[in-house]
Amino acid sequence: MTATRVGAGADPYVLPMPRPDSPVVLAKWISPGNTHPNSRYQDPVWALAPLIDNPASQLCRIFWRNCPAPLRGQLKLITWTMINGQLKPTYLHGRGAQARARTSGGDMYATCNEWMQLARWLHRNGVTDLGACTTERWRSFLGERLAGVARTTAAIVCGRLTDLWAFGRLSAAPTGIAQPPWETESVDDFLPAADGSHAENTTEPLDPQVLGPLLTWAIRFVDDFADDILTAWAERNRLTGLAAAGKATTTTWAALEDLLLPMLRDGKALPASTGKHKASLSRQYVAALTGASVGQIHRFALKHDLATVVQQHPGPCPLDAPVRGRLDGRPWREHMDFHETPELMRHLVTAAAVTCLYLTGMRPQEVQNLRSGCCPDPRPTTDGAPGRHLIRSHHFKNVTDSDGNHVSAGEVRAVPWVAITPVVHAIRVLERIVPEAELLLGSAHHFTQDGAGSLRAGTLNLRIKDFVTWINREAAAKNLTGQAVPDDPHGPINTNRFRRTLAWHIARRPGGLVALAIQYGHMRTVLDARTSSRYGTRSRGGIHTVLDVETALTAADTAARLRDQLAAGERISGPATQRALTAAAHVPRFEGRIVPRTFVPKARAYLARDGIVLFDNSDALLICAFKRDTALCEPGPGANAPRQYDCRPGCPNTVRTDTHAQLLRQRAEELDHLADRLPPPVARRLRTNADRLRTTADTHDSTARTAEALR
Repeated sequence: MTATRVGAGADPYVLPMPRPDSPVVLAKWISPGNTHPNSRYQDPVWALAPLIDNPASQLCRIFWRNCPAPLRGQLKLITWTMINGQLKPTYLHGRGAQARARTSGGDMYATCNEWMQLARWLHRNGVTDLGACTTERWRSFLGERLAGVARTTAAIVCGRLTDLWAFGRLSAAPTGIAQPPWETESVDDFLPAADGSHAENTTEPLDPQVLGPLLTWAIRFVDDFADDILTAWAERNRLTGLAAAGKATTTTWAALEDLLLPMLRDGKALPASTGKHKASLSRQYVAALTGASVGQIHRFALKHDLATVVQQHPGPCPLDAPVRGRLDGRPWREHMDFHETPELMRHLVTAAAVTCLYLTGMRPQEVQNLRSGCCPDPRPTTDGAPGRHLIRSHHFKNVTDSDGNHVSAGEVRAVPWVAITPVVHAIRVLERIVPEAELLLGSAHHFTQDGAGSLRAGTLNLRIKDFVTWINREAAAKNLTGQAVPDDPHGPINTNRFRRTLAWHIARRPGGLVALAIQYGHMRTVLDARTSSRYGTRSRGGIHTVLDVETALTAADTAARLRDQLAAGERISGPATQRALTAAAHVPRFEGRIVPRTFVPKARAYLARDGIVLFDNSDALLICAFKRDTALCEPGPGANAPRQYDCRPGCPNTVRTDTHAQLLRQRAEELDHLADRLPPPVARRLRTNADRLRTTADTHDSTARTAEALR
């Protein structure tokens, strides 16, 4: 049973009873720029778009047909209370820093769907009133709901179900639903075991063998193919306009005869549109060239049986557009084609998005909200040096108003992102496609049915998949060995994986073994300047959180390998030997790439052990026992890792093992073999470097000792 609360207005957190024509979202929660239509309380579908100002967010709708009729009225009222009310500070106290009086429209949508799952379960079990949801029914439902669910997901489910009870108490007609038992008992008793087997995993980084060719092709599109594609697109649009204006006249019939009949006589391929099933005469292309109407072309094709001919001899539809891009030293296309150009335009936009997603460290929503003009050309510095390109745009995570409520529109990031050259080029390409101040990935300009706002994450994921398919088809056709994109062992490529992959490569590929070798080093330079450049701060962890995790995992792997090598009898040498032994003796093992959220502070604490954190440098063939004050690579004051691309001889932080000495001699032999095939001046330099490497290896052999001998 439910009853309307008497004197509800006495409590400011309790809302009055809505009328059938009451708006679903009250005016005070709709931002001035939000023009999405509002629903009414009596409507069978509630649009939550008036709450959503982020162009990258899905515009959600609640379908009340999914809720059993006996429980629909109660659930509608509680949902309306959630949409327009706020949880009390006394309720939020002690629930953690992430607890909010109001959440986002998308989170409200997910919460309501969770409530509907409960309502359907109750209805199947003969319950027609939420007040009959007792503690025992809570336990029974949760046991079924969380079966096979990961721990993190289970915790979210419990929180959303608790909100049903909390907002139910604030509605004008409380239902009397029982308090969930996990609110009075330990929630751990209701959650799956924290064994790291499910949602404790963070997003997997992309495999280097996948990212390398993908990023290479993305930058190739942006730098080498963009001009050709955009010029062809403009020409195609011009021809499309001509085709739309075509008319059937005797002159255009003669033009058709002049264009197509010689092709028929000579047995040449006819301009064709190749669909999923069969080729057909490209009427739009022919109309643009002749001025004929589509209907006249159809009659001409019937008269001369062109349908049969074109299926046997389908031909291209070349555009009057130059081909300047090169691929493997040759023009990448014989000509730009009328029907291929839209596909290439989609891939160009995808390539630009991939470049921005990977090489900025932005979250996907932040990339989706970039606008034309976000990255202006910098002014020269006072000493005449070129300034850095900076990206100014919105961020969304943990953005709240003065009352602690979620702000859907986000806010302009106080600290701009730093854009390296490939990102600037990608932004410039997108700016040539969209109007000034428009979203760079605005759905209105990029061949999609996504509606208002920017390309959705799901759309971008599908386009990345299509881009990879195109890359592999092109690599096979052009016999470009090693340039295909293999399947990733951890699943599909999606927008959420690029951010962690950036941190993974900065931490584990300091020399740039995948692509853009120098840029990886440059990105660490930018990212480590936390105080001087204000790229990010500890209060807004941003990419630094991800980078710290990967750096800690990398350092732990290095220390563990060193421990195993020493246990196997290898010797060690170098000025930092004792510190390296200490680090190897006290390293924890982090199996796999399972990274629980609680690992972030552990990672930072691990990296903060200045002087006993180990970094393997495969380019310099040594291990760095990083200590800021003595490092010759001149790291910044807040750096927690060396500049491995700037490793210098004689640094007091270095150590080497017998394995390193062996690799030094192998590299020396490679240089000698290379010198035999090069001109004398270059050969002399290579042999000098080879001699230096052998001297370094000899020094190790003469000074190295086992771990037992050093104890």
